[in-house]
Amino acid sequence: MLIPHDTRIALDTVVDLMNTAPESQPPPDGAGDGPEDGLADIAALYDFAERHLISGVGTLGEKDLTAVRGVRARFAEVFAAPDPRTAADLVNRLVAAAGTTPQLTDHDGYDWHVHYFAPDASVADHLAADCGMALAFIIVAGEQERLRRCEAPDCGHAFVDLSRNRSRRYCSSRTCGNRLHVAAYRARRKEAAG
Repeated sequence: MLIPHDTRIALDTVVDLMNTAPESQPPPDGAGDGPEDGLADIAALYDFAERHLISGVGTLGEKDLTAVRGVRARFAEVFAAPDPRTAADLVNRLVAAAGTTPQLTDHDGYDWHVHYFAPDASVADHLAADCGMALAFIIVAGEQERLRRCEAPDCGHAFVDLSRNRSRRYCSSRTCGNRLHVAAYRARRKEAAG
């Protein structure tokens, strides 16, 4: 599946945003009230925007934080959608609410690409428009099943399966995949020895 560079960046942003949600965090070690929100405060939102090179970020406040968390929840609904029609409806509503205004741009040393958000858009509208259109690309390509959650029982991370045969099961083969394979191997050895 050939994915344009800017769409790939937007998909990575969607995944990273979704993985800031408390339900995507690993269980806490020891005592505690449960997983923390990766967007716990405005400083975390600034960090997220900087990490993902979100352009035009001005002064952020609680309203922005609440709005971005809302967009994050709607992205999670798209990943959980049972079929392409439902996913398309969710993306259409998300993108329409962001007031998309597609325009070509070549800023910051990047070649020509499309921004789907207005130049003065809020961070939430920027994410909803650009990332929503990236999700639309996946749905239009008939690849909605590539929008997944890790199958490891103690992990809820989202990921986009870009493997050739759509066979990826874990957010990371190095962590979740390897850990589960080692556990299965040890269980087989214990059963064979017992």
